[in-house]
Amino acid sequence: MFTGIIEGMGTVRAVQPAGSGARLAIEADFGLEGTRIGDSLCVNGACLTVVRLAGRSLEADVSPETLARTTFGSLRPGERVNLERALRLGDRLDGHLVSGHVDGTGRLESRGREGNALRLAFRVPPELTRGMIPKGSVAVDGVSLTINRLERERFEVAVIPHTASWTTLGFKEVGQAVNIETDLIGKYVERFLRRRSEPEDASAAGLSLEQLARAGFLR
Repeated sequence: MFTGIIEGMGTVRAVQPAGSGARLAIEADFGLEGTRIGDSLCVNGACLTVVRLAGRSLEADVSPETLARTTFGSLRPGERVNLERALRLGDRLDGHLVSGHVDGTGRLESRGREGNALRLAFRVPPELTRGMIPKGSVAVDGVSLTINRLERERFEVAVIPHTASWTTLGFKEVGQAVNIETDLIGKYVERFLRRRSEPEDASAAGLSLEQLARAGFLR
């Protein structure tokens, strides 16, 4: 579990195919003291497992599912990425609950200034905005942001100067793809309400008394 408060950035040193997946080699800008092999690391919003570690350099495997659902399929050496290590029990929750399970991708549609903030607009599929609300939370490349404006296939956020200088959002160019994770709690609520409104599927309804009787458990 993560918070969307980025610890710092890193540089992709290598992207090597591994079957239908890949292995990423990343050099972090900050010290990784306390990090161990097997720990979770959020890289541009996607939860990966550290499999090799040497100083500030680390490696992580990327599954075929993650490659298909995120921007990692086009990731190249030299690119900068946002990094956050997993939340520890007792830490302050400064952003919002981020699972590191990316829902899909979007593209930066426009950027501009609004007072001291950087205003960014993203174009996303409607199935992603369905899990968003105005003033709700969203993770963009792992960064916890507040949704200021919301449309069917578009949302806008305001990025404060600290976040713009501390993450890749400060230099993200129009047209570039980003990883999107919608609010974790909202997804559970939507799923619960949708299942209640749908006709009950007998195959997913669990065991019935009739099934137990046929199997000999009831007489």
